[in-house]
Amino acid sequence: MGVTSELFTNVLIPWQRVLFTASLLTCWLLSTTASVTIQSPQHVVEGENILLQVDNLPENLLAFAWYRGLTNWRLTIAVYLLDYSTSMTGPEHSDREILYSNGSLWIQNVTQEDTGYYTLQTISNHGELESNTSTFLQVYSSHFTCGRPSFPAKLTIESVPPRVAEGGSVLLHVHNLPEYLQLFFWYKGVIMIHKVEIVRHRTLKNLSDPGPAHSGREIVYSNGSLLLQNVTWKDTGFYTLQTVNRYWKMELAHIYLQVDTPCCDPLDSAQLRIDPVTPHAAEGESVLLQVHNMPEDLQTFSWYKGVDSTPSFRIVEYSKAMMSIISGSANSRREIGYTNGSLLLQDVTEKDSGLYTLVTIDSNMRVETVHVQVNIYKLVTQPVMRVSDTIVRVQSSVVFTCFSDNTGVDIRWLFNKQSLQLTERMSLSPSKCQLRIHTVRKEDGGEYQCEAFNPANSKTSLPVSLAVMNE
Repeated sequence: MGVTSELFTNVLIPWQRVLFTASLLTCWLLSTTASVTIQSPQHVVEGENILLQVDNLPENLLAFAWYRGLTNWRLTIAVYLLDYSTSMTGPEHSDREILYSNGSLWIQNVTQEDTGYYTLQTISNHGELESNTSTFLQVYSSHFTCGRPSFPAKLTIESVPPRVAEGGSVLLHVHNLPEYLQLFFWYKGVIMIHKVEIVRHRTLKNLSDPGPAHSGREIVYSNGSLLLQNVTWKDTGFYTLQTVNRYWKMELAHIYLQVDTPCCDPLDSAQLRIDPVTPHAAEGESVLLQVHNMPEDLQTFSWYKGVDSTPSFRIVEYSKAMMSIISGSANSRREIGYTNGSLLLQDVTEKDSGLYTLVTIDSNMRVETVHVQVNIYKLVTQPVMRVSDTIVRVQSSVVFTCFSDNTGVDIRWLFNKQSLQLTERMSLSPSKCQLRIHTVRKEDGGEYQCEAFNPANSKTSLPVSLAVMNE
């Protein structure tokens, strides 16, 4: 009989019988009174290597074992026999686990299937169950946002490029389309009525129907984005995207498109215009909505939060006859109106994001209405970066993961304080928060960082060094 068979017959089988009997009587009592503790890492992502570190392992043990789950000893990962200084694998061993003599368990290249409870049991020299300790391991998929996944990111539109000259093309690129999308609509302007509808798209059938405002120069894509071709100055203005999911929940996003004409500076035009001095502001900052080309014979103007010019949404109102500026129902005491028409938003918060409307009336009772989009973003906190191994061998693989407490941030990667140039040996997760080097080379050694950013601000993680050893 070999050593392994002898161990299994003389030690393992009797011990399992003891465990089965003892666990029925004392398992839960021990789990609350034993001093053995297990340190389990947080925010584990697929592909990482993790250590379930054991502290306060009892002395004078016969053996200890790791299990999947809480109570079923048949789900054995591995058993360590201290008298023989050897370990034996069980049916739940996947060839990715290593058991150490101090009780700790090393799991390599974890997957989502590794999520669950892990239990460590120890047996004394007298064959009695000494301790029973469990921990829960959560493994996130590589699609994990590396932040706070409980809140979906806000629907936004980006103009690519930000400004376009007449005759050029511009893509209104959509970010963060909602889940279970059924329909989406594009409108010219901020009011969603049929006559200004550009196009509607049915996602299930992947069909698009042009609307009354379609000029034949627009192309809509299944990801929600809208391409405008051969633009003219008449295309300048707001565009609105409306989405509808299967539960009929609607979301809106607006963007202002600026088309530059070769004949003149848009700011020199006689058209009433608003420019946010800070197009993308962080919470706590101030935003000045600067007005250009107010009517010379202005009699009154009003600012509103949103697109509805009704008293309940009025922020401030100016009267030339009274030479005064009066606060409205929507004034939060953080807004200041100026006689030149401009509006200052102070100590802004994310809730201040959205459309603002300015309405002017001249001495001929001519009414002009213009809108402006304000974008406020939360302050980005410093992200934390983890690496599966800090010392790796050539031809092995390594995984970096970036964790941010913020929602709606993008991730970029730095190598030796420069933007990382991806090669065919590297890949990013869909959310870009996980970087994998599939086949490590010597030149991959150095300092890695991740940067979390939004349009208003950014923060960079502390550097993590990767050392690459020859085989």
